[in-house]
Amino acid sequence: MIDLYTSPTPNGWKVSVALEELGLPYTVHIIDLSAGEQKTEAYLRLNPNGRIPTIVDRDNDNFAVFESGAILVYLAEKTGRLMPSDVKGRSLVLQWLMFQMSGVGPMMGQANVFHRYFPEKIQPAIDRYQNESRRLFEVLDRRLAEHEWLAGDYSIADIAHWCWVRTHRWSGVNIEGLDHLKRWMDAMKARPACRRGVEVPVKVESVLKDDAAAQAFVDRARQSVQR
Repeated sequence: MIDLYTSPTPNGWKVSVALEELGLPYTVHIIDLSAGEQKTEAYLRLNPNGRIPTIVDRDNDNFAVFESGAILVYLAEKTGRLMPSDVKGRSLVLQWLMFQMSGVGPMMGQANVFHRYFPEKIQPAIDRYQNESRRLFEVLDRRLAEHEWLAGDYSIADIAHWCWVRTHRWSGVNIEGLDHLKRWMDAMKARPACRRGVEVPVKVESVLKDDAAAQAFVDRARQSVQR
């Protein structure tokens, strides 16, 4: 049994999608970021960085794993799925996973901060992070023009990217003209495990469609980014 400590964010969704794909039993513990629950002493003993997600593997001596990419690798290696075991295949998955961890996630995260959460709009910063996110999307699009999935077979690399790229509107990043990326996004969305995973711990699709819900989400997010 896995204990999952998470919140409705792209990094949190990575792990819940992977758990759904792998069919592993897990218990969800919601971390209220706006209330600072990620900074409590009890949580910091599990995750010294005070962020989400974190897992605790009860079947492996209550082993705690933090950092979303590290959790994905752990779950893939634990089950022998979603990542090849041969050196070349494993490296390919890890290359694209690191591309998400070092590029797509941080750039979209900063786009969110400056485009959505900061009360003052600093346009050069907004442009910088939205443009860089778009550039990274173009890298993905070129890759997906020649491959059905990012690293050969479907893998944790696809899960990691999709959980961020699917929120491109919230970041203010246009995907027009990226037809291969759109094809891949549709294929990801069609997977039942993906659809279930992004509703953990709660469904938040309304923030993209309802102005009041979006503003409430922004207000809570402003508190969490300052912690």
